[in-house]
Amino acid sequence: MRNRDYSADIARALATSGGHLTVGRGGFSLHYLNGSLSGYDVEAVKAQAIAAGLPVIDSRCIEFDRVAKLAISGPMIAVGRNPDPEPRHAFSYAPLIVVARFYAAAGAEVYNLDLNQAAA
Repeated sequence: MRNRDYSADIARALATSGGHLTVGRGGFSLHYLNGSLSGYDVEAVKAQAIAAGLPVIDSRCIEFDRVAKLAISGPMIAVGRNPDPEPRHAFSYAPLIVVARFYAAAGAEVYNLDLNQAAA
């Protein structure tokens, strides 16, 4: 079976502020301006996204309850929009780097982001 070419979708995400790929137990979501692409071809899209330089957050290695807590109580990633001011909560938007740091601290694999950079 041949893997799908996700390069056009990855390019849309790269062109979007906050564009990124998330990988979890239920598959993947590629986030870009005004939309997203979801699916189950996780390893193919992850490899292509990393190679293209797209930020990737893979939370499959985190205990389920920790991932659930992050997803339910943490802020959402501001994709193609301005982040909300602090303090942030479950229904607010934060810069990608801020949310990626939360996931990395919980044990997620994070690619193509400098977690030491200042948040925009």
